[in-house]
Amino acid sequence: MRRLSSAATLTTVLLAALAGTVDALAFSGLGGFFASFMSGNSTRFGVGLAHGWDYAAATAAALVLSFVAGAMLGTIAGAAAAERLGQGRRAEAVMGLVTLMLAIGAAMAAFAPLTLAMLMLAGAMGAQNGVVAPDGEVRIGLTYMTGTLVRIGQRLARRLLGDRSAPGLRRDVLLWLGFVAGVTLGALGWNWLGLAALWVVAALSALLTMLVARVELQ
Repeated sequence: MRRLSSAATLTTVLLAALAGTVDALAFSGLGGFFASFMSGNSTRFGVGLAHGWDYAAATAAALVLSFVAGAMLGTIAGAAAAERLGQGRRAEAVMGLVTLMLAIGAAMAAFAPLTLAMLMLAGAMGAQNGVVAPDGEVRIGLTYMTGTLVRIGQRLARRLLGDRSAPGLRRDVLLWLGFVAGVTLGALGWNWLGLAALWVVAALSALLTMLVARVELQ
C-alpha cells in the first residue's frame, strides 16, 4: 500500500470519524445494532438464529444486506464517474452517493420506522468504503477497525523482533483514534439532538465530499 500524503491521511481519518459517528447513531437508535460494524451484526444474526428467526436476526440480516448493497452501489458509482468524468472524480462521486444516502436516511426517520432509516445509514457506510478503492478493491477500511488493529499489532510485533523495514503505525493509529472520536461524538449527538443528529451527519458528509474532491486519495 503506497504512502498517502498528509492531506490524504487527514481526509481518511475524517472519513473514519464520520463512520464512527454514523455507527454510534445507529447503535443508539437501534439498541445494539450497527451501521458500519458488520462483524457485530453478523454475531447478532447468528445468535438470533440460535433462538429462532426473531427480531434480532431479521434486523441484523437486513443491515448486513444493506451494507453489501451499499458497497455495490459505491463501486458502480465510482466506476461510472471514472469512465465518464475521469479517475480523479471517482472518490468524489462515491462520497456524493454516501451523502445522498445519509440525507435520505435522515428524511426517512421523520415518517418511516427508524429501522428503515438505519438501513440507509448501513448502505451509506458500505458505499463509503469505495472512496479509497481506485481499482474496485478496498485499500483502507474506513468504516471498520478490526483490520486496522490487526495491522497495528503485527507491526508492533515486527518492530519487537527487530524488523526495521516494518511499516509505521501512524496512519493506522490515527484511523482508529478518528473512528473512536467519531463514535464519541455520535453518542453525544444522539443524547443532545436525537433524530436531528442524522441531519448533522449528512451535512458533515457533504463537507467531506467537498474535501475529497480536492485531495488525491488514489
